[in-house]
Amino acid sequence: MFEEAIRTYLQTHRFASLHLKAVLFDMDGVLFDSMKNHAAAWHEAMKRYHLHMTPEEAYLHEGRTGADTINIISARQRKETASEEEIEAIYQTKSEIFNSLPKAERMPGAYELLQKIKKEGLTPVLVTGSGQVSLIDRLNRSFPDVFKPGRMVTAFDVKHGKPNPEPYLTGLKKAGVSANEAIVVENAPLGVRAGVAAGIFTVAVNTGPLADEVLQEEGANLLFHSMMDFNNNWENFYQLIQ
Repeated sequence: MFEEAIRTYLQTHRFASLHLKAVLFDMDGVLFDSMKNHAAAWHEAMKRYHLHMTPEEAYLHEGRTGADTINIISARQRKETASEEEIEAIYQTKSEIFNSLPKAERMPGAYELLQKIKKEGLTPVLVTGSGQVSLIDRLNRSFPDVFKPGRMVTAFDVKHGKPNPEPYLTGLKKAGVSANEAIVVENAPLGVRAGVAAGIFTVAVNTGPLADEVLQEEGANLLFHSMMDFNNNWENFYQLIQ
């Protein structure tokens, strides 16, 4: 399975090899089991401003900037985008609701996988659409000495969020590697699309309620059903791309 996925990727992008030097991680739903809290917070915040967004829909928008998410819902319901003041107010409300919920735990398997990646001398890079300082601070507490400040891409580092490839292209630049020297680890359809558009081998981990097909249709090169599943298969995968 791994050999075929790698061969297809190399043929598609006309690379001679996939030589891994960096691993680009999404955060919510990959490193933290936080997406259910984000989904609940988006649903409640939108409702307070008379906009409708189901918790399930939040998974489909995961990876977008907050402003883009708000504008998509506003345009659909009101036939117009939200004002800057309204975007700021809705996102602030969403953040307050999110921070009031029980803290998300580390995604099972994430810590173990990161330890293996560090041991191999690979560079871990965070690529998230989040701009919430509280969650990024918690990232450093939960995964100490893993993600260096210069190896993080947040909502403040890009003009265009996922599914635009800019976040992952920025991640490549911060790691100092080429597309065939990295892999992306994503749980969201838009994140998978962004990784694929950046020309990077993209591993989907389906940690949410979406069907596997939703991630596969966005072009995921491999799919695992949890971070622990990926962790358990890491050695077999890594030996093919050293």
